[in-house]
Amino acid sequence: MERVKTALAPYIDTIELLEHEPMSRHTTFQIGGPARYFIRVGPDTPVGAVLAALHRAEAPVAVIGRGSNLLVRDEGIAGVVVCMLGACRISVDGVQICAQSGAALSQIAAAALANGLTGLEFAAGIPGSLGGAVFMNAGAYDGAMADVVASSRYVLPDGTEGSLSGAAHGFAYRESVYRMHPERRVLSACLTLRRGSPEEIRARMDELAARRREKQPLEYPSAGSTFQRPAGHFAGQLIEGCGLKGYAVGGAQVSEKHAGFLINRGGATADDMLRLIETVRARVLSAYGIELQCEVQIL
Repeated sequence: MERVKTALAPYIDTIELLEHEPMSRHTTFQIGGPARYFIRVGPDTPVGAVLAALHRAEAPVAVIGRGSNLLVRDEGIAGVVVCMLGACRISVDGVQICAQSGAALSQIAAAALANGLTGLEFAAGIPGSLGGAVFMNAGAYDGAMADVVASSRYVLPDGTEGSLSGAAHGFAYRESVYRMHPERRVLSACLTLRRGSPEEIRARMDELAARRREKQPLEYPSAGSTFQRPAGHFAGQLIEGCGLKGYAVGGAQVSEKHAGFLINRGGATADDMLRLIETVRARVLSAYGIELQCEVQIL
């Protein structure tokens, strides 16, 4: 893997390169073995050129943001992890907000509030980055990225860049063209919002934050809702109906507060969490004939 260092040499002043970096430090589950190489990019890193160099070096690459929808296996990642969090510039022009993919949704929502723009309140409490949110069409409380994303830019493994607009994103429930074609890595996106009252925007954000604190186990490491919502049902209700609230495998547990959340109650391994996921899926399938789909990405 020394070829990775050679490939990255021209860009070393614009990145931070770590070796054998524990991925538990970079996921909201706080779980995961080490990445052989971990690259943290900055706002001025030529991401396309870096990815192209790694591609030429035949290095396997995983691109992540805040790790809020990610479970990394205990053995870690043998290749290269490129973390986009440092690419987080945000700009506002009229009713449009454009940001690099590493920008936190909470930061973008705060920029919207500061400029009297409504439509992104739902995202203020989602602990993810813009790139991941576009990738999975993240949403909450009757809002989704599909409602606000006007355009996006992406890069392919060979460094070729492209863009998408409007319906070309292929948004559906927790779906997008990026999820269908994960070789396209989101670089940035522009969101179109509406003029609104800062007082009303703040009130809505505060309301949703209170609802999250009341209903979600925010005091424990998790990846949010672990399963997609089955048509006509709620995953949490199905799991609770199986009597699984509080059920644990090692340090991984079905939250006693919200059964749709699987949490790291302390010292959980990826194997614990994977076994808990499969137990939950098997029990729900047996009881209801419904096959839960995992929302969390597993590396």
